[in-house]
Amino acid sequence: MNIHSITVEVTASEEIPAIESFYRNTLALGDLVGVQVAAQPSSGFRGFAPSLIFAQPEDVDAVVARAVTAGAQVLKPVTKSLWGYGGSFLSPDGTAWQVASANKTNTAPATGELERLVLLLGVDSVRASKRFYQEHGLTAAKSFPSYVEFDSGAIKLALYKRAALAKQVGIDPTGSGSHRLAVIAGDTFTDPDGFTWATAGSRIPQRQA
Repeated sequence: MNIHSITVEVTASEEIPAIESFYRNTLALGDLVGVQVAAQPSSGFRGFAPSLIFAQPEDVDAVVARAVTAGAQVLKPVTKSLWGYGGSFLSPDGTAWQVASANKTNTAPATGELERLVLLLGVDSVRASKRFYQEHGLTAAKSFPSYVEFDSGAIKLALYKRAALAKQVGIDPTGSGSHRLAVIAGDTFTDPDGFTWATAGSRIPQRQA
């Protein structure tokens, strides 16, 4: 089973054109991210954080600068760390995003080409969620007690503990209501943490998380 795209939700239909433009033009994500009106309300952290992975720190700087100009709010300023270079921001629709490079310094000219889009889900139990997704046909490419990443096509799926993910992106972990996210893949279900999976063209309201 492969993830073809994700769909984020906004509170009103009037917001859709601007948010679609943010993802398609500002972040240059094409058809990887769609937008629809939320079926249920939510507040606070939504429990997930897509991560944009680039080759060079200069790419990271450029993407974050464009996002802020287009209305995003910086959560963690881009900086060097033990694992590379990156930061995070809150998009205009309220989704927490990470932007990162494994390189701490530029090793080649920036290209703007996205290496990977990883969908990080905050879960109650990494072990239990790993088993659930394996039962739905996903193969773990990386597996540690606190982090699992699956081979899931155009968008990689990864699992973190919810509180750890919130800390990583720099946001308060509290939140309630809908995740305001639908994962578009080859099957339809709701996972143990309340994330909705749907097939292309379907629109399934999320249950309370």
